[in-house]
Amino acid sequence: MRNGFFSIAILAAFMATFSARTVEPSEVLKDPILEQRARALSQNLRCLVCQNQSIDDSNADLARDLRVVVRERLTAGDTDDQIIDFVVARYGEFVLLKPPVNARTMLLWGGPALVLLFGALGLVLWFRRRTTTSTEGLSAEEEKRLAALVDDTAVKGESD
Repeated sequence: MRNGFFSIAILAAFMATFSARTVEPSEVLKDPILEQRARALSQNLRCLVCQNQSIDDSNADLARDLRVVVRERLTAGDTDDQIIDFVVARYGEFVLLKPPVNARTMLLWGGPALVLLFGALGLVLWFRRRTTTSTEGLSAEEEKRLAALVDDTAVKGESD
């Protein structure tokens, strides 16, 4: 029983390392150079349904439609940049798996650094406030009482 489960687990892990290509045979271009370009473009375009897969890896209907559009544009003679521009104009920059660094995506690229910076600043301020002891704002009577308590604690600590 254990050997069977172990074998299935290894087989599942082995199969998970391979990404399944879902390009259908009817989509494949006859020209191998154009097909290679289509695959390269498809690897950089996000499936809008799956969102974490490229259109080359997705079996969603929208991904299939996008693969077909890419291949149609290639056979029409468009350059790679023209095809990317066409798809971005139609679906927005979200369709790119690696969005460009520009004014609109600056928060996307700089956001994690800002979160780290503000988090570190918050921790520094929190530790600083926590370790700083101040007698400002105490009246003279309160300061004497505080000093007496500190002295009393110090004396008790020495006698123990």
